[in-house]
Amino acid sequence: MTVRPIRPDDVPAVVGLVRELAEYEEAPQEARMTEAQLSTALFGDSPRLFGHVAVADGDVVGMALWFLNFSTWRGTHGVYLEDLYVRPGHRGNGLGRELLRTLADLCVQRGYGRLEWSVLDWNTPSIEFYRAAGAVPMDEWTVFRLTHDALTAFAGDRRG
Repeated sequence: MTVRPIRPDDVPAVVGLVRELAEYEEAPQEARMTEAQLSTALFGDSPRLFGHVAVADGDVVGMALWFLNFSTWRGTHGVYLEDLYVRPGHRGNGLGRELLRTLADLCVQRGYGRLEWSVLDWNTPSIEFYRAAGAVPMDEWTVFRLTHDALTAFAGDRRG
C-alpha cells in the first residue's frame, strides 16, 4: 500500500471515488464532476487543484483532493482538503491516515500554516478519525455557501 501524487491515468478511478463519497454522504445527485473537468483542474495550464491517491495491489482505493488557501492572519498559505476518501474494504489499514499525514507533511515542508477541511456533523467515524490525528473542530465557525441560482442572482445584483 502506497500514497503518491495523482497521475493523469488515475482520473477515472478518482472520479469513481468521488461518486462513492457522494453516495456515502447521502448526496449522489450532487456529484456531477466529469473526468474531463477533473483532468483540466489537476493537469491543465494553470492547475489549482492537487491530489494524492492511495494504491493497494495496483488499484486506486483512496484519494485526497486539495487546494491552497491563504490565512491573512498568519500570512501564509494553507491546504484546504476538499475530499478524503478510502473505499470501505480498505479502511482500517492506515491508508486514510497516510493520506492525511502526507498532506500534513507537505504543509510542514512548504511552510504552510494550516491544514483544514469540513466534515458532516453526523459522520462520527470520520470525526473520531480526525480527532485521533490531533485535529480540533472549529465549532465557533459556520460555513456559508452560494451556489446555483442564488450565486447567479447575487452576482448580477448591482444594487449599491
